[in-house]
Amino acid sequence: MTKKSSTIHRLKKHDSDTFKELVALFNKVFENKNKDIPKKSYLKKLLENPDFIVHVAMHNKKVVGGLTAFVLPKYYAKESEILLYDIAITEEFQRKGLGKLLLDSLLEHCKKNKISEVFVAAHKADKNALDFYVSTGGKAEQVVHFNYLVN
Repeated sequence: MTKKSSTIHRLKKHDSDTFKELVALFNKVFENKNKDIPKKSYLKKLLENPDFIVHVAMHNKKVVGGLTAFVLPKYYAKESEILLYDIAITEEFQRKGLGKLLLDSLLEHCKKNKISEVFVAAHKADKNALDFYVSTGGKAEQVVHFNYLVN
């Protein structure tokens, strides 16, 4: 497998089956046990949102990686930024350049849409993720992330 034999594209509202494959891939790569995959109608609704971005890496008509991201409009400037929410490549296809191709496709989307910044959170303990973001030009910031669990 090479980068050249794979394709990267953004999913559209009619691509809920492909999105379902990506969610299953995320569950496997992130070891999300007991996670149900949402119904196609819900995934289609997400894909209809222009501020929700899903790019997939395909090889022989099979999803081998992907990313999800959210466009966040700024209120203090007439521009937006993007939160890269998830990015993953199935184990068999890791370290072959597909993650970089996915990230490049998102950055190209940003250039076309005058979006000046993409940010992503990574766990300090996830050395592979940290190495990936550094190797692709990401600049680390020291922040503390807080979660509020709402029942």
